[in-house]
Amino acid sequence: MKIKHLVYTLLLIGIGSFIAYRVVANKTKNEDPKDKDGKEKPMTVTGIVVKSQTFDNTLSLSGSIEANEQVEIRSEISGIVEGIYFQEGSTVAKGQVLFKVNDIELKAQLIQAKTKEGLAGENERRAKLLLQKEAISQEEYDVARADYKSAQAQSQLINAQIYKTSVRAPFSGKIGLRAISPGTYITPSLLVAKLVNVNQLKITFSIPEKYASQVKTNVNLSFTVAGTTDTYTAKVYAIEPEVAVATRTLQVRAIAQNSNGKLLPGTFANVVLPLDIIKNAIVVPTEAIIPVQNGKKVFVANNGMAKEIMVATATRTDASILVLSGLKVGDTVLTSGVMALKNETPIKVILKTEK
Repeated sequence: MKIKHLVYTLLLIGIGSFIAYRVVANKTKNEDPKDKDGKEKPMTVTGIVVKSQTFDNTLSLSGSIEANEQVEIRSEISGIVEGIYFQEGSTVAKGQVLFKVNDIELKAQLIQAKTKEGLAGENERRAKLLLQKEAISQEEYDVARADYKSAQAQSQLINAQIYKTSVRAPFSGKIGLRAISPGTYITPSLLVAKLVNVNQLKITFSIPEKYASQVKTNVNLSFTVAGTTDTYTAKVYAIEPEVAVATRTLQVRAIAQNSNGKLLPGTFANVVLPLDIIKNAIVVPTEAIIPVQNGKKVFVANNGMAKEIMVATATRTDASILVLSGLKVGDTVLTSGVMALKNETPIKVILKTEK
């Protein structure tokens, strides 16, 4: 029995040793970067052949929506509010009276000023007759005329103040929530309400300075806002005449119609701005681009080796990027495994169809 157990034990040890040897041998074979001739094994990568195409150059930007016109409604004079003639959140017309400040004292001052104006006017008329008869000097007449003109100016001033007691809408639009009630003592510092014109809206956004020469007025753009899948259009009507030094961007403003009132001032807009349409453009997948310290690079296949090339790029989309220089039509650009590549690394390229 002991001999039998010994034979079984030796047999098991032999089988285990053989299995361990094969595992180690296979692992060593797989990890060996060189073939039987001592050469480095090629790395399998995927790539595409560069072709020229027409590229619709667009920029995706973030912008803000603003009211076409917006103003804070205040009173130019102080006094007691005697009447409010608008509903909060309603639409008002240009020139419509919004509220009225009590003007009893001003009207009394106007009667007094008109009385003085009439007296000064009569004195000026008499002085003119006396001057024609050479009964008074020119200087005396000038004093009487100045008094009359001063009295007229005082009456006009009080009339202007009375006119200001009726606060009118400077343009048509929607008025917000009011902060006054009848009987409130109002001053010029008190904000009554905000008036906005939302029939048209402004979309303000900034573009990088390298695209400054490509944006022009009267160009139509599209934009979307959060909370809806609708796409809206706007037209560029103004461009800032200089690039902002701090951000190296150029501010652009477009205007959009908002007749249905769905868009609200203060919201963000996702803007798609069309630029120049580029013919014979070179476009590569974004995964082929490798950012480096002094720019961007790609790898191309060159006689079975990976070759590093510096490139200049422009507009980027979700899946591709426009290459301005560094590549030419017919180059095979590597798109997978590029982060593990080095210059002159042996490669085996599997070509794929460019999307």
